[in-house]
Amino acid sequence: MSGLRDAYHGARLLIGLNADLLLFAATLAAALVAAGYLGTL
Repeated sequence: MSGLRDAYHGARLLIGLNADLLLFAATLAAALVAAGYLGTL
């Protein structure tokens, strides 16, 4: 049980440290989708 708890805390730490990178990637993906949509109009 402690291994599962440690894995959860480790995953949460990685997400916390890389939150800005994930936000950047999501923003970039949204911009590409929006540009693709506007390009078809």
